[in-house]
Amino acid sequence: MDKFKLAIEKLKNDGKFTFTSKDVEEEEHSLEMHLPFIKKAFEGRKIKLVPIMVGAVDTSLEKYYGQILAKYFDDDNTVFCVSSDFCHWGQRFEFTYFKKEDGKIYQSIEKLDKEGMGLIEKHDVNGFAKYLKETDNTICGRHPIAVLMNTIAHSKYADKLVTKFVHYAQSSQVTKANDSSVSYASAITYIGE
Repeated sequence: MDKFKLAIEKLKNDGKFTFTSKDVEEEEHSLEMHLPFIKKAFEGRKIKLVPIMVGAVDTSLEKYYGQILAKYFDDDNTVFCVSSDFCHWGQRFEFTYFKKEDGKIYQSIEKLDKEGMGLIEKHDVNGFAKYLKETDNTICGRHPIAVLMNTIAHSKYADKLVTKFVHYAQSSQVTKANDSSVSYASAITYIGE
């Protein structure tokens, strides 16, 4: 059995992973949105993909999955791609967080997002959980992000790993209460000096 199939079997046998049905998978759009990016990023190279969708899990399961995935994360032949947008702001999202002292609404959103991004860069999984509880920021991929932070914590390279956000944007700069926007950010994790 090749290394790829062996990894899938091992994950399946760990007992906390299940295969999803085609109907469930078709309702979930995150993978289909990322396949073109992944294909382009690895253009000309033969790769195998193990998609793992993370639902609404509690902090103990985020830690559990982080422990399990750390050995795969440490493998030089493995790349993790974790996806999430950030703040979904507006009445249609039922989230209208705003602190006037932060400036215009879009500036308040950016400050809120960057607070969370700073905790991710520090790999502060407990601080990130507290931040989410206190702010209710509508980060869809909060659980995959926390799983990644727990994976980093259990990595043999944990003390050397650096996470840096390299880009941040909003779909629109909200200035009025009836506007809406979604925030986006990209980060990389690498072994630092």
